[in-house]
Amino acid sequence: MIFAGLPFATLATIFGLAAAAVVAFYILKLRRRVFAVPFAPLWQRILRDKEATSLFSKLKRLLSLLLQLALLAMLVLALGDPRAAATLIKGRNLVVLVDASASMQATDVGPSRLDSAKDEVKKMIRGLGGSDRMLIAQMDSSVTPLGPMSGDTSELDREIDAVRATDTRADFPRALRFATDALRGADNPEIVVVSDGALGAASDAQGAVHTGDAKLVFIPIGKGKKNVGITQFSVRRYPLDKSRYEVMLEVMNTGPEPEDIELSLLGDGQLVDLTKLKLQPGERLPRFYPNLSGASRTLEAKIKRVDGSHDDLPADDHAFALLPERRRAKVLLVTPGDTYLEAALLLDEYLDVTQVDALHYTDKTPTGGSYDVVIFDNATPEVMPRANALYINPRGIGSPVKVGEEIAQPGFDKIDRKHPIVRFTALDDVNIARGHKLEPEPGDKVVGASDAGPILIAGQRGGFKFVAMGFDVRESDLALRVAWPLFLMDTINWFTDEDAGYISSFKTGDVWRIPVPGDVTRASLKTPLGTTEIVPVREGRAIVQGQHAGFYELSPDVVPGGPPAQITSFAANLLDQDESAISPEPEITVDGKSAGKLEGFHVGVRREIWIYLLLAAALLTAVEWATYHRRITV
Repeated sequence: MIFAGLPFATLATIFGLAAAAVVAFYILKLRRRVFAVPFAPLWQRILRDKEATSLFSKLKRLLSLLLQLALLAMLVLALGDPRAAATLIKGRNLVVLVDASASMQATDVGPSRLDSAKDEVKKMIRGLGGSDRMLIAQMDSSVTPLGPMSGDTSELDREIDAVRATDTRADFPRALRFATDALRGADNPEIVVVSDGALGAASDAQGAVHTGDAKLVFIPIGKGKKNVGITQFSVRRYPLDKSRYEVMLEVMNTGPEPEDIELSLLGDGQLVDLTKLKLQPGERLPRFYPNLSGASRTLEAKIKRVDGSHDDLPADDHAFALLPERRRAKVLLVTPGDTYLEAALLLDEYLDVTQVDALHYTDKTPTGGSYDVVIFDNATPEVMPRANALYINPRGIGSPVKVGEEIAQPGFDKIDRKHPIVRFTALDDVNIARGHKLEPEPGDKVVGASDAGPILIAGQRGGFKFVAMGFDVRESDLALRVAWPLFLMDTINWFTDEDAGYISSFKTGDVWRIPVPGDVTRASLKTPLGTTEIVPVREGRAIVQGQHAGFYELSPDVVPGGPPAQITSFAANLLDQDESAISPEPEITVDGKSAGKLEGFHVGVRREIWIYLLLAAALLTAVEWATYHRRITV
């Protein structure tokens, strides 16, 4: 016999002290009270009858004491959790990986696949042996253990009830590595995977997963295949007309039968477009909506069957996107006069342009905090302004980069096409009469260069962005091209963080890095479920791993004495073709071996001895109560 709870020495000490107290109480109970009576002969006769039964009375009192000591011994032994040594050796250690990915929201088995998975795990819990231990972990884009390794069935029931489905795919290799680490060195290890089987290969960047000597068990969930989902959705504004936008999306029928669906597009909650589509089995249908208007902030796409019924997976029937928020950018234009530049700035109605002559601009002209962008056209101040600045043909000591020798007929022989200020522009064949070579400093980015040297550089000075162009636009044909106003709009958008590379929605399950204004270390995140979470901020970006599709609101903590918090909104979507394909897999293979079936779980009487000790103590208490009131042990 082995005590899994308190050690035997501790139990003996507890029993000795408690037994001494019980015996002392019984001795005190046997003390007789002195009571005067008026007629002694009568009591003498009664006492003579009492003496005849004194031995039996002593036996009754001794029996009562023994009952109490036996009751105490049972309670103390229950604290020790006694078990047979052989039983402890044969106990199993299990890690149960419960799939909580998006496909587990399918309703082909009621009420959902995840609910069916929970029922299967609860059956396992009820069939645990007295020496078995189980750890339950939720498996989605990460792996989350819901408690320690335990044999407490009530606690395990609470843990499985806490599992919630997410709009992500399951990271099966990570979950297997966690389970293998948790079982390392344990006796009779088992990994139980409860899933629909759509988990992918059991390998990642570290290679194939090896489960070692752990037994792998698979409990399949689900039976349906019919589903139509949105697998792509994005939106962007037009660079030269920010009131209009275009939308690209894709729908896919992953089921075995043709489907008739309605595709709705909503802008700011209002219906923008409604289309009826017919998709063949396995068909992917892209849709493009150009030149739309009417939505200022939010866009949503919804699909449903024409007959009004729902498919098996509602999680991918809805997609979300946010248009980049438009606000008026205040621009200070310092120029001796340039019609090409002034006309290009008129194309964006959201620009509030103030123009001054170079002779009237001084270092005391308010810039920091007053203007979002300052454009210096053939005019370079001696002191750089505290604002984002575009320098066209800079000169002198106030230039953010050193201006080198003159270059005759330079061209854009090398272009960093990924930089935001040259997106959607064609600069390869721009003709330039003359320019100057620019010399970047460490950390600067050469966006455009001729064979003779850089002519377009972007970087930062004093915490503010700058762009330097090493030639006069009027001495080139760039001013006659569509690329000229596009370049200006891209540059201003880059300065104000409204560049064309704006992400209209993030993908669930990924780690998001959301820009946060201000110098804060944490922020509050309001999720699509309506809950609020605290997320860390590192280097000006909030670190978030989103689990649900929908709209989010990020609010940085307010710094005492600082400006009020600026709320940042963004959207997230599932958009995962693999998760939309909900056809269940009958088996899974790990390390070249197929997972086995569940065995050895039989719902019945638990095998812990302490349970029987407590039941015996309760029965003994009932016997004591009955014998006391019948005056058998009194």
